[in-house]
Amino acid sequence: MGTVPESMADELAAAVRTGDRRALARAITLVESSRREDQPLASRLLQLLTPRAGHSIRIGISGVPGAGKSTFIEALGNHIIDQGHRVAVLAVDPSSAISGGSILGDKTRMERLARREEAYIRPSPAGRTLGGVARHTRETMLLCEAAGFDVVLVETVGVGQSETAVADMTDMFLLLLLPGGGDELQGIKRGIVERADYVLVNKSDGDLQPAATRSAADYGNALRLLQARSRNWEVPVETCSSLDDSGMAAVWQTIRRFRQTMTDSGELEGNRARQALAWLWNEMAETLADELREDPDMRQRIAAIESAVARGQASPRVAAREMIDIYLQRRH
Repeated sequence: MGTVPESMADELAAAVRTGDRRALARAITLVESSRREDQPLASRLLQLLTPRAGHSIRIGISGVPGAGKSTFIEALGNHIIDQGHRVAVLAVDPSSAISGGSILGDKTRMERLARREEAYIRPSPAGRTLGGVARHTRETMLLCEAAGFDVVLVETVGVGQSETAVADMTDMFLLLLLPGGGDELQGIKRGIVERADYVLVNKSDGDLQPAATRSAADYGNALRLLQARSRNWEVPVETCSSLDDSGMAAVWQTIRRFRQTMTDSGELEGNRARQALAWLWNEMAETLADELREDPDMRQRIAAIESAVARGQASPRVAAREMIDIYLQRRH
């Protein structure tokens, strides 16, 4: 790495540490970049800022379609800021399969929150990453923490395996549901419910309030039949309304209680250590795949192997091993 990129990274890191929003945006764009020439600078930046990260509460938020995730995040974010905190919202959007661009615009969906100086909203296109979670969401989270944001909310697109991926990178996984039990309860993926640390029935206002209360009781009874994620935490099921901001104080109080309980028991530190190791090996796999694709001498061999797999003439597992063996032999 040359001295110029290092000095650029040092200057950018120093600006991020002061909470400079433009510097933070530049830093995030850099670590999200797929350009090979940006990688040394991005790595240096992460090396400088990672020690300053890790002091926030990381909350993953998912929910059934129509549950009002963005409205809820805006209401909760504003309440948390009113308590003296700084909030970063990382919203992983569905992407266009053709352009790779982000379809939804969270800043337009969270207008009140976006105007707050203590809030930072960063939509990220999901791209081709499994489950719709942007590959660099974790790095973005670290950069926001280094910039002084002490609460990080990660919103999933609510499709595929994105919920599991977000649960694996946050401290608390919050599941947002709609009023209405019975058939709807059967339609919710059991795997998602089992990952939840907190279940909230939203839209508990007006004519829907009685239904929301009944639903919360139904979900609470159902959760008792599932194995708890933690021996130190019983998953609460509560109601709230993002429309009139009711229940946000109670939600924040529950989040703080969760953080304190998990910290005192040592689970928070243990979970983050496991997440970091899983992140390491996921990054290893992604980096190796990128190296294979970008190696000019490998492209022809890869094209031939891909063709054989596509025609059903080779097993993907065997073909993958063959590509790695060829690459390793060339490196020697």
